Amino acid sequence: MATARSDVSGIPAATSGRAKASRRRGAALEAAILKAAWDEVNAVGMAGLTMEGIADRAGTSKAVLYRRWPNRVALVIAAIRREGSFADEVPDSGSLREDVLLLLRRMSRRFEGAEREIVLGLLAEYFRSPEVAGYLREQFFGAETMMSILEHADERGEVELDRITSRVASLPVDLVRHELFRTQAPVPEETLEEIVDGVFLPLLRP
Repeated sequence: MATARSDVSGIPAATSGRAKASRRRGAALEAAILKAAWDEVNAVGMAGLTMEGIADRAGTSKAVLYRRWPNRVALVIAAIRREGSFADEVPDSGSLREDVLLLLRRMSRRFEGAEREIVLGLLAEYFRSPEVAGYLREQFFGAETMMSILEHADERGEVELDRITSRVASLPVDLVRHELFRTQAPVPEETLEEIVDGVFLPLLRP
């Protein structure tokens, strides 16, 4: 009598046909799972995402997933990190104003394309998961990038970084994040310019 094929865990692999089981292990197995998670969340969105669906697409079992990630949110964040979806190059145009506007426009554009549904799904976890909140603040909402922009501006002599408080430094991305939370839609260009020219830059003047 034929027996079901198993992955490296010894647990019968999914048999939907979306992915064939193979004797993957270690980094190869993890890469396959993360690719499956990325493909699945793009296909069904966060609302429809399940560990079963990811396991099925990866040709493995839920038990294998749960040994590495505690839940679907942690797995999606790992997949996003692998894809580099939210981590972009730091703008470096030679102008503080333009660099900040480039960052804010990038944040806003993510509510126009396919990433929008992923972000909205993660936002639903924002206040429940410290990991999600921290990741979105640093990567999607650009907190780390904002500090790099200010460091470049300091090197050019546009600002004195040691005089800028952390609250002021994060103000542009905080205000855009508020707009995105409030409207769940891209922020108009005039609003971005108002944030930079009418609020942020005046606070940096001696």
